[in-house]
Amino acid sequence: MDNDVTNKQTSEQRDRTLETQDTDQVTAINLQSQMASPSEKMSKDYVKPLIAELIGTFAFVFIGAGSIVTNTLTHGAIGLLGIALALGLSLAIVITIFAATSGGHINPAVTIGFLVTRRIAPLLGILYIVAQLVGATLAGLLLRAIYPQAVWQAAQLGTTNLGPGVSFGIGVLIEAVLTFFLLLAVFGTAVDPRAPKIGGFGIGLTVLVDVLVGGPLTGASMNPARTFGPALAGGFWQNDLVYWIGPIAGAVIAALIYEYAILRPRRAGHKMA
Repeated sequence: MDNDVTNKQTSEQRDRTLETQDTDQVTAINLQSQMASPSEKMSKDYVKPLIAELIGTFAFVFIGAGSIVTNTLTHGAIGLLGIALALGLSLAIVITIFAATSGGHINPAVTIGFLVTRRIAPLLGILYIVAQLVGATLAGLLLRAIYPQAVWQAAQLGTTNLGPGVSFGIGVLIEAVLTFFLLLAVFGTAVDPRAPKIGGFGIGLTVLVDVLVGGPLTGASMNPARTFGPALAGGFWQNDLVYWIGPIAGAVIAALIYEYAILRPRRAGHKMA
């Protein structure tokens, strides 16, 4: 009997010791997690998305503007369709790559659309725009470095500009309409939870068809960074405000319509049901 009692007490003491060790280990792990969480949260919420936006915009502008310079180099061999394909497909691929990391905005107008609908924090939205402009500028500088000076100057480094007979006001209107369609595609394929999971290809195809229509008129930028980067790298600032006012106006209108006329009423209907 005494041996049984002694063994039982020893077993209970051993269990309590193991429980204490387990508790200490869990506490230590939690403390380590709490100590690491601020830097991890900063990396997840800011660093990684900003790197994604910078690289994504760099790739899009390098391919898009580069196709225009190459078209000049080859004396028009690429043509409008080739440039439209380069812009649309490069954007589709970049968005598909970085959608999980940053949402794949790749465009200050898209970020502003998310800001006015409160889908991104104000500070992060501003940092997105800075990263996009930096990425676009780096792309412009690289294009300037790899093409002969006579070629990139003749192509204005792929900077968008108004076509013959297109006034400032008409240019703003065209860019607003084209960007309106682009933001509808963004909200309809990437934001709306009912959207089919097709990556960025719905958005890229919208850019492709927009370029086919608006390319000869305004260059169909739909993206302030797309114009800003090559303009800064090459010094071509003609009608630069067209490519800020038009895309931002079109993006804001489309984002507000989709958010408050399509998505919010649907949510309210589900709540009532």
